[in-house]
This record gives sequence, structure tokens and C-alpha cells, in this order.
Amino acid sequence: MSTPLQALGVSFNDVTRRLGLHSTSRPQLLPVHSQRQSFTGFEDMISAYLPASEIRDIKRAYFYAEQAHYGQARRTGEPYVTHPLAVATVLARMRMDHESIMAALLHDVIEDTGVTKDDIRTQFGAEVADLVDGVSKLTHVEFDSAEQKQAENFQKMTLAMAKDIRVILVKLADRLHNMRTLGVMSKEAKKRIANETLDIYAPIATRLGMNEVRMEFEDLGLRALYPMRARRLEAAREAAGGRRKQLIEQISAQIEQALVREEVDGRVVGREKHLFSIYQKMRAKRKSFSDIMDIFAFRIIVDSVDACYRALGVIHSLYKPVPGEFKDYIAIPKANGYQSLHTVLRGMHGVPIEIQIRTRDMEDMANNGIAAHWLYKSSQEGSNISQMRAREWVQGLLEMQQTAGNSLEFIENVKVDLFPDEVYVFTPKGDILELPKGACAVDFAYAVHTDVGNRCVAARINNQLAPLSEPLESGVNVEIVTSPAGRPTPSWLNFAVTARARSHIRHFLKQQRQDESVTLGKTLLEKALLSLSPEQSRSPDDISTLVAEKYPTISADNLFTDIALGNRLPQMVASTLLGRAEEASKQSDSALSIRGTEGYVLVYAKCCCPLPGDPIEGFLSPDRGLVVHRENCRNLNELREQPERLMPLRWDEDIDNIYPVALRIEMANQRGMIATLATKLSAIGLNIERISTQDESVHFSSIVIELQLTSRIHLARVMKRVRVMEGVRKVVRCSRR
Repeated sequence: MSTPLQALGVSFNDVTRRLGLHSTSRPQLLPVHSQRQSFTGFEDMISAYLPASEIRDIKRAYFYAEQAHYGQARRTGEPYVTHPLAVATVLARMRMDHESIMAALLHDVIEDTGVTKDDIRTQFGAEVADLVDGVSKLTHVEFDSAEQKQAENFQKMTLAMAKDIRVILVKLADRLHNMRTLGVMSKEAKKRIANETLDIYAPIATRLGMNEVRMEFEDLGLRALYPMRARRLEAAREAAGGRRKQLIEQISAQIEQALVREEVDGRVVGREKHLFSIYQKMRAKRKSFSDIMDIFAFRIIVDSVDACYRALGVIHSLYKPVPGEFKDYIAIPKANGYQSLHTVLRGMHGVPIEIQIRTRDMEDMANNGIAAHWLYKSSQEGSNISQMRAREWVQGLLEMQQTAGNSLEFIENVKVDLFPDEVYVFTPKGDILELPKGACAVDFAYAVHTDVGNRCVAARINNQLAPLSEPLESGVNVEIVTSPAGRPTPSWLNFAVTARARSHIRHFLKQQRQDESVTLGKTLLEKALLSLSPEQSRSPDDISTLVAEKYPTISADNLFTDIALGNRLPQMVASTLLGRAEEASKQSDSALSIRGTEGYVLVYAKCCCPLPGDPIEGFLSPDRGLVVHRENCRNLNELREQPERLMPLRWDEDIDNIYPVALRIEMANQRGMIATLATKLSAIGLNIERISTQDESVHFSSIVIELQLTSRIHLARVMKRVRVMEGVRKVVRCSRR
């Protein structure tokens, strides 16, 4: 959108120079009386903690934004500049530094006006320009979907956050004001913005310890998504307030008297549950509104950490504590730096009472998190815990972004990582690691180091061997057993919880698939070259040279990968390399030897379940790679219509692996037959991977079981054992489901 200034051919730099925006003078072009009043209030707010020189810079930024957004209005009908001013006010209430506030005032000028990043850098410096650019969306790029647009914009913001953590604070303040003014948006836009806020921005605020922002996000999101439910809950809460007030005052008075009696200086505050919290608990615990509101919550604010523990002793002597409900977040802070003592008590008439005990600094940090006592320019030792942990988290985001395949995968990893609850586990050296609730030993291994995760083979929990998939509990000691031969498997993605673990597992599997594809593709091409030119053997360097000559637009590794995945036929590529197009259909009679350890580019067909010892043949399937079939497989008969994709295969002599096989067993309909079968198979050292049943008749049932076997001989032994069982009529090999 062009402004009147642009229409006249006048640059913003000219305007700022002519209007004297480098001084404290104010242009007389635009401002209306209401804007003057709002800015005056804002100026009073920043004057309370910022020096005069920084206030002058903020004024210049405001006048610049006012001029840049000339002629633009919000959907509310207000001048557009009221939005950046409101965003800056949110940050001012947090007592943020002047550069953050300037960035808030200017955060939309790149996106919505003709101002460039270079213009902002010239006027206000590189730091402010970087902050504004980090918050700005990718508006001039076309995306395939709204989800991709969201993911790409978030990824851009993450990269900016890694450079300057203040980017996310400006973004949260921006989103907060947008949520406050959702009323004028369409129903669809309301839902989209509210869902995005609850999915991403509210958890980020939680992660950064900004409790007040998080609660407002959640309440506003609830009102946007479920306006009727929100109104009913709000009315019910107000109605219950009168009945609760007297009891709250009684409990507060008792606690205050007990603190005075024990000479503990503290302030008791009743905590009101916010709407979203009530709604969540009602849904999660399937409780009524009255059940949720029967719990009374209080907060005790004291002067020191010592006083926190003394106050804890006072209230535990006053009311009976509920076993297992005490949490010490002072000794072991949460991942976002939150510190407090939590306890649950039984008060008068058995009324449950939740109490939090913390210092004034802890209270400030609980409400404002990373923004509490902002000391961006200070050294690491001067920064608060929340800021330090936030920077560590952002660095983790950056690592995830580097290993993610695309922006959509990255944002999904981020969503997974934004867990509100943590478990605390100990390393063998006694260090404490924070992990999300439900995390397992694999998550722990990757939290220690990527190499430990990639090579882990077992875990000891409290000195006892345990499965890698077992969820961890707070307080346990975890030791990871590694092996040089260890490597991640796709099954780990079924139980790994943390985004760090999942992104590294995916990255390893992709890289492994790439390496295996290159190896297999190279083998297939060498074999095809030898079949066309048996008199001449070629070294890998010779093949790479031929590829570079004949396929100048593709690398040798990419060509080998395409061959392995079946996207290019090795015979066609070989004939092109040798300049013998007429011999492209020639197939080698020599079989390719397979060991069963080729990895993910070698697929065993579910329709026939080939085993070592079976005569086999391969089919180069597009995108799937080399699919191994038994020679007598019915599906292979149809595939023979594409002879150029068929490949003779044979099993290697030295094979030590297990393979899935399915058996169909017809058994008499007798009580306990399946249990008897399972016992029989277990006795010979086999596990049933999957089982399904189907009634063939009144007297017989058909049972399909999937097993892991080593060879055709092994299969014959198992089938023989099953056939001699009483009640078994027939045992045949079949396809896997």
C-alpha cells in the first residue's frame, strides 16, 4: 500500500530530515487528540525507568511509525499506529529496554509500508532493524498452504531469536494485542488465530516463564473458540465468588495469624483460577464446575528463601498435608526458571487447599519470566535464570531447525517440545536433567549428547536394566549403555517424546537411507555395466568420471540414489554411460547377492514374506527401492510385464538376521486353543508379533500369526511343531496384513 508521500515521490528519509525527527520535535501532520493522550500515558510509563536520551529515541520511533502508517486503519476503525503503540505499552509494563520498545513501535513498517530494513537501520541502528526484521512476516513469498506459511514464518522468527532473544518478546506482545482485538475479525479468522495462539504462543510464553501473558492468551483463546462456554464459566465463577469469599477470608486470616505467631514476615494472597484452567481441569478430570471450585488456592509471598521453608513448616503444622503433593521447585527449578514451593493441605471441614510459597523476586519471575528485571546487556552472571534457560532453549530450537527436513517438520518438533510438565532425573554423575513428562531413556540419551543417543543400546534405571521405551519418573538415576554398532531404528519414533530426540532420530534415518541408497545404487550400476561390457571392469573413480560426462546436471551420489530407489533403471543408465542405447534392455544373468542387512532401501514384500533359503527375485519399485519377492509369488507374475525392472537375486551364504513371516493355522474351536498355541511357540523361543482370528465354521477357526524367523529351515521346524498339536487341521504360509 502506497502512502501519500510515496505518491509524491518523497522518501521517508527526506520526511524525517525535513520534519526534524532526529530531534524531539513532533510533526504536526497527523496526530489526533486521542493519540496524543494515549502517547502521553505511554511516555509517563517509560519515564519511570528509562533515561531521557533513550526516551527521545523512543519518541522518534513513534513519530516515524505514525508517519509510515499514514492513511492506514485497523479493522476497529482506529488509526493503525494505535496497534504498535499498544504493543510497546505491553513491553513497557514489563520494563523492557528501549530498543525492544522501539522495535515494537516499528514492528509492522517493513511488512505494511514502503519502509525497508535499511531505512530502519539508518534511522535507529542495526539492533532495532534486526529486531523489526525478525518479527516481520514473509509477506512477499508464495506458499502452498496456510500451514506452510505459518511454519516458514515461525522458522524465520526462530533464526532471529537465536541472534536476539528479544524478538520473541516483541512477537508475544504483538500477538497479545491482536488477541485482545479479535472481536472485529471474521469467525474463521478468530478460530485460526486462536488455535495458533494456543498451539504455539501460549506454550512459548509458558516456556519463557511469562505466566501472566500465558494466562491471558489462554483465556482470550477460549473466548474466541468457545464463546458460549466461556460466558457460562465466567457467570458460574462470579456466582460462586460470593459463597467462597467468606471461607477464603477465614483461611487467609488463619494462615496470617500462624505466620505472625512464628515471626515469619509474609503476605497471603488468594489465587483465583482463570477460565482456561477451569475449563481444562473440567475436561481432563471429567469433573463438574463445583468440584473444581471446591479447591481453594493461596500464595504466600515472603522476603527470602529461608523464609519460604519456615512458612512451609508453619502451614504444615496448621493443616494436614496431603501425601505426595509437595513439590520443591526452589531446589529444582522448572525448565523455564520458575521457582516456588507447592503443597496441598486439608483445611477446615476437609476442604482441599493449594498453597504456593515464594519470594518477591520469584513472584516477579513467575509472572514475567524472561522479561523480569531485563538485563540484556549484562554478562551471563547478571542475567536471571529464566533468561539463561530461554537462551538454551532457543539454541535447541536452532539445532532442531538444522536437522529438520522442512519447515513443517520443524514446527511439529517445536510443538512437541513445548511441554508444560517436567520430570527430573539424575545422571550417573549426580547431575539433574529436566525432561518432559512421558520421556523415556532414548530422550534422556539425546539430552546428554547426540552421539550417546545415536549409539545407545540399553538403559539402566536405578541400576536395573530397563527397556529404552520405559517412561521415566522423577528422582530416578539413569545410565545409558552405548555400543559402536548401535544405531537408531524407526521404532524409536513410537516412544521418543522430546523434539530433540525425534529430530535427531529422523535425521539419522534419512542420512542412513541416503548412504545405503548410494551403496546399493552403485552396486546395481556396476553390475549393469559389467553385463553390457564384461571384458572391461571399471573402478569407482572411472564410473564417477563417466557420470560427470554423461549426467552433468546431477551428482554421482544422487544418480546412485535414484537407481537404488527405482527411479532410474541401472540398465538404462549403464547403456547411456557406455553409449549403447540399443542394449539398454539387456539383463545380466548373474544374481545380486543380498545379506539382509542392506537397510531401508531393501524391502521384503509382505505378500510372500521371503526367507533365506527361498528362491528370490527383485523388483525395482519407484520410490520404494529394491523389493524382494519369492520366485513363486503371485504378485511377481504381474510384475514380469516390466522385465527391465526385474533383477535376479540370491541370498548370501553368511546370513544372521530375522525376518517376518505369517502363518495361517486352522484350529478346532476349543476353549484355550490360542493360549495353548502361544505357550507352544513361546516354549521354542518365539514371540507372536501379531495375531488375528476368523471363524471359518462352527467347528474351526482360522488364526493368522506373524513371527520373526531366521530361515526357511527354521520355518519348516516351526510348522512341524504346530502341525502335531491337537486340534490343528492345517498350517500354511500366507501374506502379512
